[in-house]
Amino acid sequence: MVKLNRIYTRTGDKGTTALADGQRRSKADLRVETYGTVDETNACIGLVRLHTEGALDGMLGAIQNDLFDLGADLATPPSPEPLPYEPLRIIASQVKRLERDIDALNATIPPLKSFVLPGGSPASAALHLARTVCRRAERLAVSLADREGEAVSPEAIQYLNRLSDFLFVASRTANANGADDVLWVPGANR
Repeated sequence: MVKLNRIYTRTGDKGTTALADGQRRSKADLRVETYGTVDETNACIGLVRLHTEGALDGMLGAIQNDLFDLGADLATPPSPEPLPYEPLRIIASQVKRLERDIDALNATIPPLKSFVLPGGSPASAALHLARTVCRRAERLAVSLADREGEAVSPEAIQYLNRLSDFLFVASRTANANGADDVLWVPGANR
């Protein structure tokens, strides 16, 4: 269990931070940037939840917890040496739960005939913001996985990919199941 008695430690005053395994990295390191963007996604979802209730709010609450798991996963790079603890990793069942939630929400929404602009209700607009931040986290995770000497689990990347899909479908749900979607009109302002 996490125990935080003191919030400031001064250990980051020179621009470094500790990963979960204790190694120090620059605060500008790609791994730190990646899990920081996951944290940003989580904060966006927290703002969304000011405008949601019921089943959608429950789904978002579960996602917020998963995003802390994902942050812990990304903050613990694979090590050739055994760690003194079992690192927390995103697992396939978390990805599958997102897929089930996407399917459940999408079943009540009519198919799209145009792209959707971010907007409509406050919850929908906030979900679109969370989706775009999530996509950035996904791009960073893929960049990190592509970097020599680094690794990111396939499940972590899959989770981010599904999450952005979930957030899109959830945005339509928050727009009266698509009835209040703001549709893109190509070339409308020419």
